[in-house]
Amino acid sequence: MIDWANLPFGYLKTKSNTRCLYSEGKWGKMEVTESENINMHMAATCLHYGQECFEGLKAYRGKDGKIRVFRWEENSKRLNRSAARVGMPEVPAELFKEMLFTLVKENADFVPPYGTGASLYIRPLMIGMSPRLGISASTEVLLILFCSPVGPYYKGGFKPIKVIVERGSDRAAPLGTGTVKVGGNYAAALNMSIKSHEMGYGAALYLDPKEKKYIDECGPANFFAIKGDKYITPKSTSILPSITNMSLQALAEKKGLTVEKRQIPLTELAECDEAAECGTAAVISPISAVYDPDENKTYTFGDQVHPGKNCVDLYNTLVGIQYGDIADPFGWISFVE
Repeated sequence: MIDWANLPFGYLKTKSNTRCLYSEGKWGKMEVTESENINMHMAATCLHYGQECFEGLKAYRGKDGKIRVFRWEENSKRLNRSAARVGMPEVPAELFKEMLFTLVKENADFVPPYGTGASLYIRPLMIGMSPRLGISASTEVLLILFCSPVGPYYKGGFKPIKVIVERGSDRAAPLGTGTVKVGGNYAAALNMSIKSHEMGYGAALYLDPKEKKYIDECGPANFFAIKGDKYITPKSTSILPSITNMSLQALAEKKGLTVEKRQIPLTELAECDEAAECGTAAVISPISAVYDPDENKTYTFGDQVHPGKNCVDLYNTLVGIQYGDIADPFGWISFVE
């Protein structure tokens, strides 16, 4: 029996997952399996050369009992951009949809009840399976979609975090793999993530790899700030295009804010009213303060205790659409029948 009210944000075994193998130049048939394990060769390209990519999206149960999936088409497109970047084949949207909707139907009992703040987290994973010693692309690729019910990211409520500026390392190179969702980007940031948490910060704020002047990403998430009546978010060749950020930009414009996607100097934070990181897991993580250790300077936002009004409004609106409490004027929601 699952204790939905105390569900952690972590992995929990479900009934099954969906899989499909690409071999001999074509995708095979989708399979449904209850196994949590992958049988692979020790020389598989995903293990040695990082030939892999992944995605993250959620399914929600509304007050009406219906299960909703949020903007899966965008995840399908981004998965293909990532796959192309690391030499893997394109996944037809029809195959992705079949695997996704079958996965959710198979695990419908694991979609948390409405009102718990929990959801079903879905992880598409694509890995190179061919054994290689020399560096070459795999001719066999496995696509897996698995899921896990997860509790709300904020157990203690929607509270701001403090972040620290990181200049000693880069998450991704200017023209590297930062714009796609591959594991290497996250592995490169793990060490600083550990250090920032040990120092009492919620995340590390990365600056652009070239000049160390402009804001890039905040930990594993996109960054945005509210400056007067503007929603500003970084434009960079080393940032992953966040589907959550895309959605928040659309909502911000609908609410009368001007959206600016551009380079944001770190020093401009002194002129901002609110700041936050955003992504699938937490939706929005408000930021109370950004500390720059090199300059011994702290940029603060609001009263440093409560999230800003725009962050709260955007968060409530997006989550309301995802759970079906607020009408979806954008066509973002798909129902799993």
